[in-house]
Amino acid sequence: MDRTITIAQPKDADIVYEITQVTINTVYPKYYPVGAVEFFSRHHSMDKIVSDISNGNVYLLNVDGKTVGTVTVAENHICRLFVLPECQHQGFGKALMDFAEEKIFSSFDTIELDASFPAKRIYLKRGYTEIEYNVIDAANGDHLCYDVMRKIR
Repeated sequence: MDRTITIAQPKDADIVYEITQVTINTVYPKYYPVGAVEFFSRHHSMDKIVSDISNGNVYLLNVDGKTVGTVTVAENHICRLFVLPECQHQGFGKALMDFAEEKIFSSFDTIELDASFPAKRIYLKRGYTEIEYNVIDAANGDHLCYDVMRKIR
């Protein structure tokens, strides 16, 4: 199996958006109410993805020529880490996390990220600790709850 992580180019915005939206709309409804899922979907808009790509912050995981995942690294923050649902549980998310952590720890002593319910357990196992709990009001009277987590080198 040939795995490579490459920096996303402007032409890759559509695939980053597709991976992000498909994952949100497939996985998140199992954990969050409709209003929160809609918030996540809007939050990871094409405009934000294009901006992050133009800033050189977005990476793609390609496996045997197919793009299966993405991660955004902005300073010491890991953002927008998504693996296509049909490609989950194969170590691809771990590969993206290993890459992002190595990149950040080469310049910073701490990593921070916003943990969704589906990913929180993974981050705890990797040595992250909760530093803040947040609740955002979403549509339909729903709420989006998440933790800010930190890992220290």
